[in-house]
Amino acid sequence: MSDGAQPVESESIPLREVAEALLRTRPFAGVDLDALGVQHVERVRAKAGAVLAEPRQTLRSYWLVLEGEIRAERPEEDGSCTLAGIAQAGEGFGEAPLLTGKNYSPFAILAARDSTLVRFSEDEFWALMACCPTARKVILANMAERLQAYQVEALHREKLVSLGTLAAGLMHELHNPGSAAKRAASQLRENLLRLQRLSLRSADKPKTQPQLECMKSLLEKTLGGCHAPAMSSLEQSDAEEEMAEWLAASGVENAYTVAPALVAIGLKREELSCAKDAFAAESFSDALNWLEALVSSVSQVSAIEESIARISELVMAVKKFAYDDRSQAHELDVHDSLQSTLTILGHKLRGRQITVEKRFAAAPSTIKTRGSALSQVWTNLIDNAVDASKEGGVIEIATWSEAGTGTEPERLAVSITDHGEGIPPEVLPRIFEAFFTTKPQGTGTGLGLEIVHRIVTQKFGGAIEVESKPGKTRFIVRLPLSGSTPNLSPAAV
Repeated sequence: MSDGAQPVESESIPLREVAEALLRTRPFAGVDLDALGVQHVERVRAKAGAVLAEPRQTLRSYWLVLEGEIRAERPEEDGSCTLAGIAQAGEGFGEAPLLTGKNYSPFAILAARDSTLVRFSEDEFWALMACCPTARKVILANMAERLQAYQVEALHREKLVSLGTLAAGLMHELHNPGSAAKRAASQLRENLLRLQRLSLRSADKPKTQPQLECMKSLLEKTLGGCHAPAMSSLEQSDAEEEMAEWLAASGVENAYTVAPALVAIGLKREELSCAKDAFAAESFSDALNWLEALVSSVSQVSAIEESIARISELVMAVKKFAYDDRSQAHELDVHDSLQSTLTILGHKLRGRQITVEKRFAAAPSTIKTRGSALSQVWTNLIDNAVDASKEGGVIEIATWSEAGTGTEPERLAVSITDHGEGIPPEVLPRIFEAFFTTKPQGTGTGLGLEIVHRIVTQKFGGAIEVESKPGKTRFIVRLPLSGSTPNLSPAAV
């Protein structure tokens, strides 16, 4: 039971040797020990720091602390440990795996101080539960308290995971439009300075009527937002090359910079002939550079507008993402909730070149509920689908309405399908278990799908199922359209 660093000693002793200490514990307070029919018990002595059980080690015993203090610690991915619980003298632990049918605990159990304990085997535990009402009441109460504490902590931990996913998404999504707006603003500043210099240089030279009319015509076309007809990359390159060569031959400074801007707004050499004929060579160059600076400035303003619109879209997506995290009754648009989650996870989808095929057929798409954290459900399911998909794969998201029956309400169904390797048949029954994960160490908490199941069933009164075979895994979530009441047990509050 120990690695040998700190000793753990156990021995079978007559019950009478620890009877007085047992009567001071919560489960045995006031109990007639003779009525238990137990003659011998196992006494365990552990030095401070001694490990009684490693994480996920088989643990099918019930322990009572007679002296000292026992700690339960959860190992984290970074190698640290988080305190999960403490059992002081007079308190018991180990009932959770026995009562839930698990063979192990996810925690490391160790002695915080020199401690003395009594350990009951699995058979002795069930005999104790059967014949000792006082112990049974205390053990079940402890179990309820620990389950409630675990569920609250698990939900909080998974919220942090979702927030981490959200933060990572925002970091990627905001970086691109933010950088684009910064570049556009910098270019716009340069353009404005260049426009000012060219305007000052041109102001010293009086303009003839033909010059004014020509520039007015070009300016109207520029400000009118005229664009060249759609061209292939090769056609556009040829057009820009031809324009640049003509401008360079005409003595235009920065010809290869000016040409793409003029081609972009659909100007041709024939339309520029008036300027060439009306202006001297130097003035013609200044006029076209001034025109290019103006075109570029309009383009940069458009880029800034698009970037700000994208940032606003992301902010709205985050607001919708968090919108359902409220306790009061409200209407929630499932399609908006799904779309907001896809927006937040857009960087991950693009990074893996994954296509999302949406078939939103549910009508209506809103549900009336007091439930919260639905976006957390979509985040987990879509994120898992991305991880399961091959690069360049497809994820299908569909919604539809299901008519109610005599006992079942009308429901809105959502399916999320990936085309990865599938879930092995031996794993499928366990995917909604807490701390169960098939992901490599350090990449999965084992809490995501358990939290998803709990949110769907307990907070929304819905149901979730999974179908899987090689090449296709499909999660289906069904939510009551109206009158849904969260199915909250005391441990789920």
